[in-house]
Amino acid sequence: MTLGLSEEELFVQGHRSCAGCGCALAMRYALKAAGKDTIVCNATGCMEVVSSPYPQTSWKVPWIHAAFENAAAVASGVERSLKKLNKKSNVLVIAGDGGTFDIGFQALSGAFERGHNITFLCYDNGAYMNTGVQRSGATPKYTATTTTPAGSKVHGKKEFKKDMPFIVAAHGAYVATANIAYPQDFTKKMQKAIEFNGPSYVQVYAPCVIGWKIPSNITIKISKLAFEAKIYPMYEIENGVLKFTLKPSKDISVVEYLKLQGRFKHMVDDEINDTQNHVNERWDKLIKIEKSGLKIF
Repeated sequence: MTLGLSEEELFVQGHRSCAGCGCALAMRYALKAAGKDTIVCNATGCMEVVSSPYPQTSWKVPWIHAAFENAAAVASGVERSLKKLNKKSNVLVIAGDGGTFDIGFQALSGAFERGHNITFLCYDNGAYMNTGVQRSGATPKYTATTTTPAGSKVHGKKEFKKDMPFIVAAHGAYVATANIAYPQDFTKKMQKAIEFNGPSYVQVYAPCVIGWKIPSNITIKISKLAFEAKIYPMYEIENGVLKFTLKPSKDISVVEYLKLQGRFKHMVDDEINDTQNHVNERWDKLIKIEKSGLKIF
């Protein structure tokens, strides 16, 4: 069975997200894919804060606010309760990269290892934006944040981004990466994740205007450049096998992506080259994995 997109908007106007917020757009698409019969367990973060100032809400589905660290544990309880009551609903966890890559990883790993039939959606904006733009495990190398400032001696974050999709795939889950600039690909993957009989994980690229220091009218442009520069490849891992769902039709340099963002304005040539080499190596590795057709987990 293939789910149809909900004609009704289930993440609605009235939220307090910033103009140009990529994450809010991701919520709208995700809920249209999940449908009305969905229970959302939302970790503390941007999307929780902007959408639920008491007594108002932008959610038109049952919604639970969980702590930063335990959204997957809360969802596990919801899923088991539904099973006990012999009821069926989609159980959707929503968290930012801080509540996924870092603080929420232990609960996520536990829920997936136990095989709970839940879908975990990470809106990846590359830092702890809600609490002041601190670095996270999802923050790219050389990014300037409030905890990895760019100065005369230190040029932003020192480490490359954590490979969260592969870490989650090692749990035997369905895994997909997506991008708000390609909504059809994103919603298709969300539907596939929800239909998957077991734990599933979707990580969606979602720019933050404030943290990335970009104009509010280029959110989609930045998202497309991330895809075209191969910084954010789009693939899925199903039954341990990796397959690209979209590939760029042309090659562009990472410079085209980096130069539009204030968080990277301090980067020097050696750092740009290091970033380009990392992107190239990662892309080549993914291509080889896909061509092999082998199960990687």
